[in-house]
Amino acid sequence: MISESILKKDLNEIKAFFGEETKNHALIRFIFLIIFVIGYFLFESYRFGAGEGFFVSILTWAFFVLCTPIADAGFLLAFPVRLLMGIRMIYTQIFAYFVAFGVVFYAFAYSSETFNNTMVLQLFHEILTTPWPYWLILAISFVGTIFSIVFGDELVDVSTHKDRKLYHQHKSKHRMVITAFIVLATFLLYYYLLGKTGITI
Repeated sequence: MISESILKKDLNEIKAFFGEETKNHALIRFIFLIIFVIGYFLFESYRFGAGEGFFVSILTWAFFVLCTPIADAGFLLAFPVRLLMGIRMIYTQIFAYFVAFGVVFYAFAYSSETFNNTMVLQLFHEILTTPWPYWLILAISFVGTIFSIVFGDELVDVSTHKDRKLYHQHKSKHRMVITAFIVLATFLLYYYLLGKTGITI
């Protein structure tokens, strides 16, 4: 009876926690990301087998950690760690960066052919091996990710969106970073495709 009452109390606390507007938003975001990652892994496993499909998925995750200005890839680690251990997402995001770089180093050292498996990984390889101008993508993505993960932390800290002071103070800056990323990424993708097709201007 005691254990049952404790369980009910815990369930009610969890329900109340995720019933809050911001926590519910973060949970839905996390669930959609998990579904996407599982679906992508199953798709790549079907194409290349479980072992290679897993590494393709991990290397693709590293691409999104390092080369996008939104912290969704790192959020996969940061959100459950924040809930279970109370560690702020910014620290988990830094850890995710180290993991992503570790995956990249491993790929270059032991499995460089994996970069040829998908168009995303081919582009990732081009970005990593061409400092100028592609490393601008890494720099802008890092700045945008810091904004994004700080906003993610705030989602857990407060109960409603109107209480998100950091988000409301800095959202315009984050949008400027994302806009700069989109413009730069479009230009560099165009530059990349021209190089692949051998067209010169």
